[in-house]
Amino acid sequence: MFAATNGWAKTIKVGKSEAIHTIQQAIGQALSGDTVLVAAGNYAEKNIIIKKSISLIGEGYPVLDGEHHYEIISVKANNVLIKGFKLVHSGISSMVDIAGIKIYESRNVKIIGNKLDDTFFGIYVQSGANCLIMDNQLTAYSVTEQQAGNGIHCWKCDSLLIFNNQISGHRDGIYFEFVTNSYISENVSEHNIRYGLHFMFSHNDDYLNNIFKNNGAGVSVMFTHGVKMIENIFEDNWGDGAFGLLLKEISDSYVYGNKFINNTSAIYMEGASRIKMQRNEFSNNGWGLKIQASCMDIDIAYNNFIGNTFDISTNGSLVLNRFDHNYWDKYEGYDLNKNNIGDVPFHPVSLFSMIVEKNPSAMMLFRSFMTTILDKTERILPSLTPENLKDNYPFMKPLKL
Repeated sequence: MFAATNGWAKTIKVGKSEAIHTIQQAIGQALSGDTVLVAAGNYAEKNIIIKKSISLIGEGYPVLDGEHHYEIISVKANNVLIKGFKLVHSGISSMVDIAGIKIYESRNVKIIGNKLDDTFFGIYVQSGANCLIMDNQLTAYSVTEQQAGNGIHCWKCDSLLIFNNQISGHRDGIYFEFVTNSYISENVSEHNIRYGLHFMFSHNDDYLNNIFKNNGAGVSVMFTHGVKMIENIFEDNWGDGAFGLLLKEISDSYVYGNKFINNTSAIYMEGASRIKMQRNEFSNNGWGLKIQASCMDIDIAYNNFIGNTFDISTNGSLVLNRFDHNYWDKYEGYDLNKNNIGDVPFHPVSLFSMIVEKNPSAMMLFRSFMTTILDKTERILPSLTPENLKDNYPFMKPLKL
């Protein structure tokens, strides 16, 4: 991928004790296939522009300072490697998306093992393909969305791999818009203002084994199809209207093997269709699953619902989804033939949850004797909750996920 094209690839050293003192001068002398090796130290060079297929490697994390005015590194060539730098204090602009590292319409670019601190956008990929963003630490200190950029921002890209990055303090930790056939794996995105991960119009992507913790909301997947969401952790995403996972106008996707722990709403679904949601754990959330009446053909099976205030909530009586073969800790049925499947169906929507859906202030009555009586009566003789929203084969014991 980074083979020399000049036949005589060389290494050009940059540092105070070297003949070349600036990175941009070394890049100017380099040919495609060369390596620019930068010694530890502080380098304030305004905007470093790369228009050649080179490797730019830092020793001891040399510091590239944008002085709160400049984009720090701009990549405008294919087959570029940037590794081992600390990038600090990029510029901020409401008109231009200034980044610590920005890739412009390039292929086969690798951004590996860098530390980005106090950048507007962290790593920005614009019309890129086959790029790797791996082992980077991105930290920002934004307070409001208007003054914040995203940690890893990808626009109109294909075949990206976003792997093992640590991201915090940005607007969105990771942002995909018009990005296809890409993987997001083993990242930690936490303490971001809006979303840990945000999808818009990005199809046939996978994200797996990531942690989304303590963000304004965990993950938002919108206007998208063909997304696989596998073995992620959505945790401690609390707040008014917050959720672990938002699925809005999404279709033909999988939610498999994830853990939803301590979120206001574990999953909120609106306008979703043809989703398989299996072997997930919903524990200690305010709402396990808020599924609007606009959703259809959702298959919710082999999940554990444990310790949630409300397991399922909906805003309508028409149910076009399946809820069989789950474990519900609120199930009080019996199992006479001892096959670990309840002999009577379970209705996971409580009457009180429907009241709260229409009148949120009713939560002040939660755990009162009257609401307990109402819910128990409704489960025996359903009248207001959707009759066909039920698990016909509830498990008696939690599933081993």
